[in-house]
Amino acid sequence: MYKTSLILFLYLLSFFSKAQEFEDWRNIENAMSIIPDEGYCDQPYSVINKKGEWVVVLTTGVGREGQQGQHIVSTISKDRGKTWLPLISIEPATGPEASWVVPLIIPSGRIYVFYTYNSENMREVLDEKGKPIKRVDTFGKMMMKYSDDDGYSWSDKRYEVPIRNFEIDDNNIYKGRIQFFWSVAVAIIHGDAVYLPLSKVGNFGGGFMVSGAGAILKSVNILTETNPEKILWETLPDGNKGLLPPQGKVADEHNIVSLNDGSLYCVYRTNQGHNVQVYSRDNGHTWTNPEWATYTPGGKLMKQPRCLNKIYKFKNGKYAIFFHNNGGRHYAAHPLGSRNPTWLAGGIEKNGYIYWSQPEVFLYDMNYANKISYPDWLEDNGEYYISETQKSIARIHKIPDKYMDMLWNQAENNTFTADGLALELKDENCRACQKFKMPALGRLYNNEGFSFEFKITTGKMKKDQVLLDTRMEKTEGYNSGAKFAGNGIKISILKSGQMEILLDDGRSPLLWSSGLGTIKPNSKQHVVINVDAQAKILTFIIDGDLCDGGERSFGYARFNEYMYDLNGEEEVHFSGDFKGKIETFRVYKRCLFTSEAIGNYRSGK
Repeated sequence: MYKTSLILFLYLLSFFSKAQEFEDWRNIENAMSIIPDEGYCDQPYSVINKKGEWVVVLTTGVGREGQQGQHIVSTISKDRGKTWLPLISIEPATGPEASWVVPLIIPSGRIYVFYTYNSENMREVLDEKGKPIKRVDTFGKMMMKYSDDDGYSWSDKRYEVPIRNFEIDDNNIYKGRIQFFWSVAVAIIHGDAVYLPLSKVGNFGGGFMVSGAGAILKSVNILTETNPEKILWETLPDGNKGLLPPQGKVADEHNIVSLNDGSLYCVYRTNQGHNVQVYSRDNGHTWTNPEWATYTPGGKLMKQPRCLNKIYKFKNGKYAIFFHNNGGRHYAAHPLGSRNPTWLAGGIEKNGYIYWSQPEVFLYDMNYANKISYPDWLEDNGEYYISETQKSIARIHKIPDKYMDMLWNQAENNTFTADGLALELKDENCRACQKFKMPALGRLYNNEGFSFEFKITTGKMKKDQVLLDTRMEKTEGYNSGAKFAGNGIKISILKSGQMEILLDDGRSPLLWSSGLGTIKPNSKQHVVINVDAQAKILTFIIDGDLCDGGERSFGYARFNEYMYDLNGEEEVHFSGDFKGKIETFRVYKRCLFTSEAIGNYRSGK
């Protein structure tokens, strides 16, 4: 009996140790804590008060987004995000809708909040066709309150922050008498002034907000003036157009950072499958012509659906952009949505421009249809934290500094990664039809991922060519090399100029390709196929570039979370179909990061 109990104990210990080994901080369920709310919750943004406590403000309500009773609250954590005090109402749920609150702490320790307030308590508003709609939380006046006791209470009086009309206001259905707007941007201190971006709405209608333009509120005396009545505001940029998209009518959710050289940088979303970037060299008065955001000046375009792409400047002078890395053109046109997973790129400033790294998978939810958005960063004691919301639950996460450093150092990384390397074949050992033993690949459902790396020289590509097929050679029944009929992996070079992979566990296969034009005839190319079994995401990194799908909206694929394993024949060989040459083939018994794949590419150049 004792021996049986001991064996059971050791088995359970082994099981839980393995589970701990694969616990992934990127999984949204592994958050530090849940931020309190009343039901609906949005934009959990934070500052650190004079006592070193975290003060989070958010929009909440007992109903759904936009329903009556929506208001703004704050909560405080005294133990760096582990636990939270009860909610404090900044505006009551019984009053007019108060929404989209963003905070600012100034050197004196006073905390300001800015928010959209339905100042006339209107119960409906007209859309672009004159039809009444009941959602009344995205118009009225920009209001401000403050706290002089570290966020434990807020001023009874609210103060209007005036917003100058632009053309988009004057042309709305109310001819500018009512302003439609909201903000998702934390105010920043730039020089000796404060800048608060907001997004103006042309009219409501299809997609809720039909059109948009950006504006920035600037105050030159809020950092020193103690009387809120005397705080001065101006609306930038100059003129009456605002910050617009390069094409289309939608420009939403503008947010900015202050660059080290004294410039300002702003990004915002559209419904064209890309985000927008602009620079100002004169403190926000004028801006460069709007252009699709690129990873490097004049380089590859980022992809972004109509979701917040949040930029942040860290105390070390470096940057990060939180985005969704797909080209969806609406809020969530795909049945599985476009806001999960999230991605992160690190930014380094050079000569007044931000150079972004290739992105890494960031936070994800195993319910693929769930959304993740409206984050805010917090730095405390040299450690990095981020909050986010799924509209019904808001969480805060600690982000490993090694992950951030990996992104910031990616541009200089030329290091070969040996960690997890299980097989390396070169030159003669990569000849067609020469057998080799494929390492056992882990069980995907158990979070055991892998990576394949190829260095190849392609030949002519007049027809599809199989590169490697590990599936069982027999076409019926089982054999000793495959647990399930069809198990294995097939990798092909397609005549359309892309690499294709089939993952087949005998029940729920995935077929995915790298995108048109990513594989070229008669060329030397480096390919890494990453199978991230924790996030259930497959990616291609070709010649040091993460494939984004090209004309497709998605460059990555999410596979079935119950996919078992992909172990086919134990002895396999490269196909004689391939008309080029395989110089190197590596198998990793873990999934590489994008940055590691890029390092491998550079190390072999």
